[in-house]
Amino acid sequence: MFRLLGNKKLILLLACLILFIALMGLTLNDDGRMTWPEKFVKDTVSYGQSLIYIPIAKMSEFASNLASLHLLYEENAALKSKLMDYARDTARLNQLEEQVARLEEALAFTERQKKQNRYIWHYADVVSASPDPNVPTININKGELDGIRVNMAVATTDGLIGRVASVAPFYSTVQLISAIDYHDDASKAIAATVKGKPDSFGMIERMTKDGYLEMNKIPATDLLEVGDVVMTSGYGGVYPHGIEIGRVVSRRVGDFGITHTALIEPFANLNGERLRQVFVIEVPEP
Repeated sequence: MFRLLGNKKLILLLACLILFIALMGLTLNDDGRMTWPEKFVKDTVSYGQSLIYIPIAKMSEFASNLASLHLLYEENAALKSKLMDYARDTARLNQLEEQVARLEEALAFTERQKKQNRYIWHYADVVSASPDPNVPTININKGELDGIRVNMAVATTDGLIGRVASVAPFYSTVQLISAIDYHDDASKAIAATVKGKPDSFGMIERMTKDGYLEMNKIPATDLLEVGDVVMTSGYGGVYPHGIEIGRVVSRRVGDFGITHTALIEPFANLNGERLRQVFVIEVPEP
């Protein structure tokens, strides 16, 4: 009885060994072909892996894209900030360069003026301008405490622009020569002459609608001609001698045929909103 059972176990073990060897022979073929059980298991496992792997891969790719977009947004924001800083610094640098150029020009101008006359040229910044074209005035940051007085002449490096109309302790108002009108008793006509022709004489009494200064009362025998430089003559007690005003562009016989009239193109810009720096001219006591 026990011998029979022992033989059955041995027979079963041998059968399993033979089956195992047969399966190994079937799977370890050299041509790489898979058996149908292997194919079934392979397809089943691969399909199951795809159900898990593909959504995870998509989610990982989406998260990676979100991170890239966020990084790109931060980089763009930083770049915009740097560009704004660069633009602001560039504008500031341009302003400083313009200011330095104006100061250098003003310094050279005052040095030239010192060689020509004894006048004191007070440098001032324009702080505001009248928005009303019928009231051509500007305000400057120099006043009574700086030695500024009413009726002092005011000029730029280009030429005469006006006179001081009113003075406060720290600021002054300048009336531009474009406000000159012989119908207005408050305005001051300019006694003028021609540079290099000291015998020439005329009175600048108004500005035309075309932007030219009208010089009247020119003697018919006067040597003034087109192209001449007109400057202040020093007569009248307001505008000192030798301040350039503009250039003669035309000359004609006056309304009554006795004297002549000339049109003068101003050297200086008389648009108050474009004026930045001016000089108030002080004539020292003799």
